[in-house]
Amino acid sequence: MPNEFTNQEPAGKAEAAKSHVKQAAEELRTAAEEKARELRSMAENTANEYRHRAEQVYDDARTKVRSLREDGEVYVRENPMRAVMTALGVGFVMGLIFRR
Repeated sequence: MPNEFTNQEPAGKAEAAKSHVKQAAEELRTAAEEKARELRSMAENTANEYRHRAEQVYDDARTKVRSLREDGEVYVRENPMRAVMTALGVGFVMGLIFRR
């Protein structure tokens, strides 16, 4: 019988080691999944922040362009001759530039 006990002891140790390795692997998998969820959440938050900022910048730019267009229309209505002369001057200069 001492022989059987000796044979079972390494098997028991191997089984305990196998169980320990399984438990460690499960803990590692759980920790990795948790870290992945955390990183995904951080990435989503960052993406939402950037999207919000981009929307604000786009809205600001659209508002400024609309304001510039309206200011331009008012200027042309108040100074039609000056606007026409300015457009002719700019056209003439651009013609000289592109001719070369």
